[in-house]
Parts: sequence; structure tokens; C-alpha cells
Amino acid sequence: MKKILVVLIGIILAHSAYALDNARLTAISKDIVQSKDDLEVYASLEEAAGLYFKENKYNEFVDFLKSLGKQKKTAEPVINYYIAFTRYHQLKHLEETQNWDVYFDKGNSYRDEITASLQKTISSALPSDALSIYSRMMLWKFHKDQNDNFSEDALTDMMNSAQLYAKDNANPLPLKDVAAELMSYDEKGKAKEAYKLYVDKLVAANISDDALDNTAFEFYKEGNLDLAQTLYDVYASRIEKTYEKNKLVSRLIDIAKLFTYKDDGASDMLYAEKTFQKIEEIGGIEAFDEPLMYLRAFNLEKAKEFKAAKEIYAQLVKRYPESNHADEALFKIGIINTYILRDKALGINSFLELSAKKPSPQVNSAFYQLGLLAQWEGDAAKAKEYYGRSSSAAAKERLEEIEANQPLEYNLKTFLDLSLKEENAFFDMSKLDLRAHPYNAATGEEIKFSSAAYAAQSGCTQVELQYLWSQDAGSLTPAAVDSAFTTTFNEPGTKVLGLVVVSPNGFLDRSIDFVDIH
Repeated sequence: MKKILVVLIGIILAHSAYALDNARLTAISKDIVQSKDDLEVYASLEEAAGLYFKENKYNEFVDFLKSLGKQKKTAEPVINYYIAFTRYHQLKHLEETQNWDVYFDKGNSYRDEITASLQKTISSALPSDALSIYSRMMLWKFHKDQNDNFSEDALTDMMNSAQLYAKDNANPLPLKDVAAELMSYDEKGKAKEAYKLYVDKLVAANISDDALDNTAFEFYKEGNLDLAQTLYDVYASRIEKTYEKNKLVSRLIDIAKLFTYKDDGASDMLYAEKTFQKIEEIGGIEAFDEPLMYLRAFNLEKAKEFKAAKEIYAQLVKRYPESNHADEALFKIGIINTYILRDKALGINSFLELSAKKPSPQVNSAFYQLGLLAQWEGDAAKAKEYYGRSSSAAAKERLEEIEANQPLEYNLKTFLDLSLKEENAFFDMSKLDLRAHPYNAATGEEIKFSSAAYAAQSGCTQVELQYLWSQDAGSLTPAAVDSAFTTTFNEPGTKVLGLVVVSPNGFLDRSIDFVDIH
């Protein structure tokens, strides 16, 4: 038996005609020949694939596999899978390296080998085998990459296979892998179906609450937010039945904080708000102290859920009028009412309320906004009074306009017209998105503003757009051709930036955003 084993390994290694780690390859080959089940073969071939792929020796690995298949008949399903796996990655490598001579010469034969090898594996594997679901997954990816007519049928076949696998196999990992691949191809609906199968398997395995919590957090750290949220939903449903109220609220707050907006790091603002709503249902508004209430409002603001953000900011001002965030909250209420909800009267009331408070960066900005709205309405005397109480550079510019009997700066007037005139209510910010990074910054720290305009294309010609920036762009004056720019702010406070985009057919839309400088 020992002599036969040595001969078999020698035959296999003969097809490995290049300098590899022969000692390791010998050990791998021996493990495969002596393996008792597919799992052992799978583990060994996974390591062997890594050795060959590292050197881009795809043909050599296929020769290795074919030779091995002749000697180890019981391992043919796994071996056929790895033949397809190798050719799939070989085609990817040829595309990435732009080796078009080989790609066009051998591509069709490699594609035929992929489909033929996978069909052999599928026909011989049981539905409860992990190999069955992985083979169908690769076949779907292959057809999806080719953008051919078989991709939809392959997707249906893979999802059916996942359902069958979930019934008969206790190991949930292949279901997670299927979901991850679906998500990477932007098949979000199907991915959620697969994630649910995965979660159901975890729950059915009687995983403990702590283990479920830890697993969800691990997926959060990996950036797999969909799966983390699915697991946290199950976890929250469990602890809601067993935890006393204060402990439950505390734990839900921890989860909500994970998903709130961050300048850097994983976040899902809408999921965070869903959790905040659950906290309020259980513990009432009293469950929110001042920092948590501010975090909730800020999170909604960055999710562009401005009306909901305004309501939470209003609660913060009412409950904590002397808090560190009260002036910021009141100023943002004024901005949201005026320029987003188009209610100038309510906005002015907020700015007036803020202007009566002791000096702060937001109080200074409130005077400027009051002056700006008065100037736009044509009340020069009132505008001069408000501007005179603001120390901002913009207030001085506006005063110079009034003194020189000049009109309001064009970009700024255009933004105000589109934001406040009743006949322009259809400019609702739906065709223009404006974002900043970071939203929380120190004085002098660089901030990038970027816009995305959703303009209809005209034939094959790219639509030329003009960007009318206004309000406060910081240290830089962006040009009309700039859809994005990087700037700094040298004074603390909440800085407001307005934008109107113009297409060849006229105004496209307007938008507004604000950042906080500390």
C-alpha cells in the first residue's frame, strides 16, 4: 500500500512542472489520496489552489486536478468543482492582465470547461451537500459575468438550491456565502432572502443571546451591515421578552449608536432611527438624555430626514434649553424651516429666538440669516440692522452691497429665489444631492463638498452643467464648473452651503447642506 501511495503522489506531482513548495504539495497530495470524505478533499484542494494561484499557474493546477481525478474517483465531484473554479479565476486573471491573445484563443474552451465541470458536480451532488450550493453559485456568477441569457435561470436554480440546503444541512456558512455574493452583485432582495435562511439556521441551532449578540457585532465590524441588522433584529426580539425595561433600553441604545452617522466608519442612519423609535416606544422620551437626543437628531439630519430631525432638535431645545447643543439645534431648526421646508416665517421666528440669547457662533449666524432674508425681501433698513450685529465676513459683503445700492449677489439671490418663491416650489432638491465629508471638523480642517445632479441626458452628448455655489463656502470660492471642491473654515459654528445647478434647459434644482466646525 505504501508503494502504491508513493507512485500515485509521484504521478500527481509530475504534472506540477514548476518550482513550488514540493514538500507541502507532497503532503497535500497524500492527504487527498488518503482522505475519507469530501470535506477533507475540499480542505486540501483549497490549500493547493492557494499555492498554484499565487504563481498564476492555472493550467498546471488543472493538470494536477485531472490527474488526481483519475486516481481518486470518489473525489471527482469536488475535483470537477475546482477545475471550474480554476478556469473561472484564470479568465478573470486574463482580463485583469489584458492578455487578450490567450483570452480569445482559449476563452471559449475555458468557458465550456467551466459549465461542463460544474454540471458534472451538480448532477452527482446531493441537495444537502455544500458542494451543490457552491457549484450553483459559481455557475450563476459565471453567467452573470457573461451577461448571457442563462443568468436568470441560474439565479433561480441557486436560490432553490439554497432553500433545499437550508432544510437538510445544519451548517449555515454556505448560506452566508451565497448572500454575500448576491450582495456583491447588487442583488439585494435575493441577498436578504439568503441572509434570512442563514439567520434561521443560527436561531434553530439554539444559539444563546450572548452568542447572537457577539455574532451580530462581528458582522458589523466586517462591514456586513445587512446581516448584522438581521441578527440584531432577532436579538432585540429575544431580549425584549426577558430583559427588564431599563436594561433593555440600555442595550438598544448601544445598538442604535453603532449604526448612527459617522464621518468615517460603518453606519446605517435609517436603521439607527428605527432602533431609536423602538427605544422611545419602550422607555418614552425620558429614555433620551441630552447627548442621545442630539445624536438622534444629528443622525436624522445626515440621513437627509430633515423634517424628523427638526422635530427632535425642537424637543432638545425644549427639554435642555441651556445645553451645549441648544444654539446649534435652534439654528438648524431655522435653516430647515426656511430653506428646506420653505416656511420662511417659522424660520425667522427661530432665528429671532436665537438672536435673543447670549453671543455664540450660531447667534452670530442667526443675525446674518435675518439680515439676508430682510435684504432679499427688499427691506434694506432692517437688513442693515441685522447685518450690523453680525461679525461675519459675509455680513460685511452684504452691507457693502446695500451701501452701494447693488443687487444681492447673483448666486445667492438665485438660491433664495428657488428656495422661497412660491412659484419655485417644484425645486424640491430631488434632482440634486449635496454632501460633505467630514460633517464634524475642526477649524482649519479640510472639508470636501460634492454634488450629484440627476439631469436627463441629451442623445450621446454629456449635459454641461453650471454650479452656482452660495451662502458660506469657507476659504475657497468654487467656480461654476466645479461640481465638488475642498475648503476650510477658520471660525467655529454651523456653516451653511447652498447650491443651484443650471442645465442648458434652465435651472435643474437647488440643494443645501451644513457642517459643524468646532
